[in-house]
Amino acid sequence: MTVHLLRMAVGIRDLAHLQERQRANRHLRDGRDVVHGFTRRRPTRTDALLDGGSIYWIIRGAIRVRQRLLAFDEASDERGNTFCRLVYDPVLVLTEAQPRRPMQGWRYLAPGDAPADVGPLGADDLPPDLAASLRDIGLL
Repeated sequence: MTVHLLRMAVGIRDLAHLQERQRANRHLRDGRDVVHGFTRRRPTRTDALLDGGSIYWIIRGAIRVRQRLLAFDEASDERGNTFCRLVYDPVLVLTEAQPRRPMQGWRYLAPGDAPADVGPLGADDLPPDLAASLRDIGLL
């Protein structure tokens, strides 16, 4: 059964800022563009997470966007400290805003509790004043 991860996007102002930060973490993996993220411990439910799961990002007090999870790797730094490398699709999918309280680390999110996708919505498809308002609240 699919399950998702819920994680705070600490220090991220809005969706554009998340995109900018993730550009620095893009890598080629088996000829495919991916984004790397890191966490101290490997999730225990990796099979369920990789069965169509996503990472849902909390930005400024609400879930706003998700990315499909692709893999989990064990990695270590130059001091020998081990951690888990999360590998996810670089495509950000807008979701309905769902308020969330601050938390540390990550939590599992059941599919029934996940916000619905907004859909393939771009700034070019909207009236300019509506697109500006959505940008101000972090949805574009």
